Amino acid sequence: MQHAGNSKLVKKLNQAAILRVLRERGPLSRTEIAGLIHLNPSTVSRIVGELLAEHLIFEERRGQSSAKGGRQPIFLQFNYKASLIVGLDLGGTSMVGALADLEGNILHREAVPSRYGQEGLEALMALVESLLHVPRLPGQKVRAIGIGAPGVTRSQEGVVVWAPSLGWREMPLKKIVEERFGILTFVENDVNLHALGEHWQGAGRGVRDLVCIFIGTGIGAGIIINDELYRGADEAAGEVGYIIPHEKYLGKSYGEFGCLESLAAGPGIVRSARQAIQRGIPTAILDLAAGDEGAITAELVFAAARQGDAVAQKIVDETVRYLSIAVANVASIINPRRIVLGGGIAKSDDLILEPIKRLIQGVVPAMPEIVPSQLGSDAGVLGAVSLALRSTEDLIWKAAHPRG
Repeated sequence: MQHAGNSKLVKKLNQAAILRVLRERGPLSRTEIAGLIHLNPSTVSRIVGELLAEHLIFEERRGQSSAKGGRQPIFLQFNYKASLIVGLDLGGTSMVGALADLEGNILHREAVPSRYGQEGLEALMALVESLLHVPRLPGQKVRAIGIGAPGVTRSQEGVVVWAPSLGWREMPLKKIVEERFGILTFVENDVNLHALGEHWQGAGRGVRDLVCIFIGTGIGAGIIINDELYRGADEAAGEVGYIIPHEKYLGKSYGEFGCLESLAAGPGIVRSARQAIQRGIPTAILDLAAGDEGAITAELVFAAARQGDAVAQKIVDETVRYLSIAVANVASIINPRRIVLGGGIAKSDDLILEPIKRLIQGVVPAMPEIVPSQLGSDAGVLGAVSLALRSTEDLIWKAAHPRG
């Protein structure tokens, strides 16, 4: 005899299967759904009725009526407006939040400056509060919150193990947010979310094996293998900022940031520019910063390089060589079909992308496609939407397979 609990679980699994196939392949007829997920047509019709009543799907008539004057065929669509996702991308300089529907359409976006320590947590709470008060359609609820944190996370527990730029250690972020707002929350490394976003809506669409390298305040990579996020044994996979680009860097401690990112990420680029200025070397970088060393950014260094400034060009050349080492190592170890370069520094892809391709051509055993990010700053929040969709489906699957 089938237990009531098992019956309810089977029903949830069937609902999830129908929603997933409609989300990925809709619009579909009831008959097509039954064939694709191998369910009895009567079962599909019953569950479809329930999903229609919950407004998770909707019907539409498409195509021509039959020659005998019959009705147009009815197709089913996933209702992307049934609920919303709050996606948050916590960067070293700003926290970006967005409210998006289940198709990834961003309906509202906000950004606030990042803060350190407890102030950063309070700023995050205020940002979530603001997003939850954005006007929504009647009955439209927030299904989940996805958060990308800049550092190592334990995603199953929702704990930020170490986020140097925010000053967080062992921060139980999932628990804190869920207790405050009562909404299912998922926490992930921010670069992993960028990779999910590009894989779903951006430069990684249609690619099963993908690595997204993001260069900003730090350098990290999100790895997707066979369409699934790869986190590593300690959820520290993709920390390419810790690559050692030369033997002279061995045997040292690098504090908050890894060796490579201390050299080739934003702060390292700025430090190199300031050192040149302090040595008295003439450079347009200082002019672009209106004579204020404190106003120098990596973007200004790249702007000066485009103008032909010798100091800036040397810094950019060194940066490209360091990044090429990271790209070559990733290509050799993982053998992805495509590598996406994103983040603040990668916005200068005119000075980075082609030189990296030239430097690693012939160096690696199999040359991947190397392309720029298509989503830019939206990659993280769209990755959060993707994470929430995947994770809620995973919860149903794990409930059905507790030993799996």
